[in-house]
Amino acid sequence: MAIPDLTPHPVAAKYAVLVDVGYLYAAAGEVILGAKERKEYRVAADELIQALKKHAMERIPGELLRVYWYDAARDRVPTVDQRVIAQLPWVKVRLGNLNARGQQKGVDAQIRSDLEALARHHAVSDTVLIAGDEDMVPAVEAAQTFGVRIHLWGVEPPYGTNQAERLVWESDTVEELTAEFLRPYFSRSAQVVPAAAPSPPSPAQVFAGRTAMAKPVKQPGQVTKLGPSRPRVEEVGEHVAQKWILTRGRDNIRDLLPGPLLPTVIDTELLIEAEKELGHSLRPYPEARVWLRDGFWARVYREFDLGVGISTK
Repeated sequence: MAIPDLTPHPVAAKYAVLVDVGYLYAAAGEVILGAKERKEYRVAADELIQALKKHAMERIPGELLRVYWYDAARDRVPTVDQRVIAQLPWVKVRLGNLNARGQQKGVDAQIRSDLEALARHHAVSDTVLIAGDEDMVPAVEAAQTFGVRIHLWGVEPPYGTNQAERLVWESDTVEELTAEFLRPYFSRSAQVVPAAAPSPPSPAQVFAGRTAMAKPVKQPGQVTKLGPSRPRVEEVGEHVAQKWILTRGRDNIRDLLPGPLLPTVIDTELLIEAEKELGHSLRPYPEARVWLRDGFWARVYREFDLGVGISTK
């Protein structure tokens, strides 16, 4: 009778990347732009995630299991950006709650739970943790008891430190993500650009030569509705375009070029998606529809590296 081979087979090494988005964004926004609030800047999150994955691949042995992206949203209802991120391959979005004061609730608990579970079930041999809170220490210690190595990544601080000292002590390796590494993915929001700065012509103005829309005449007794701001509407238009590029593919979006006119069905979908993000209707504000298309085309032109006014033909 043959003796069975009881020699344990080596298990392929795997690693996960756990990102506390609140910490990453706040620390990067401060060192790169001097920003104190998230609304002051915008992040090319999809490109940032790809950069982090590449950075990990060059440093951590084994195969990437997935990236865990811990963020927050009001009532845990994802924003357009968060929906886009959730559809990226090998990315799992975890949402905590964002209260009325803009404070994140439940995010740290989710990170700790996932870190311990991954270690306990031997799903990974290494974990990259991008965080700064001392609350992570018990989970780090628990994961290490199961044999998982913890690689702590932090953001270069403008001065001092932006990570808890104990968290740094307990981690197996520590690395700093420099401002130079993160800078390409952070830009100042249009909402905080000084009003005196000259603004370039919008894609719709360049391509379609639209004339300025006449202001509606207010009738006696009529209540004027306060419409949404132009920067906000253009930003939403860009978000929708970014989501479509990821979900529908560059080839399908390329069919819309050179613009600026959209097929009626696509234009209607753009309006519906934007209204979901804004939380109210744009139908009473025809000028907002123009801004929405401007934002959409601005993102599409950047995706295909087109200068304003340059056709693909």
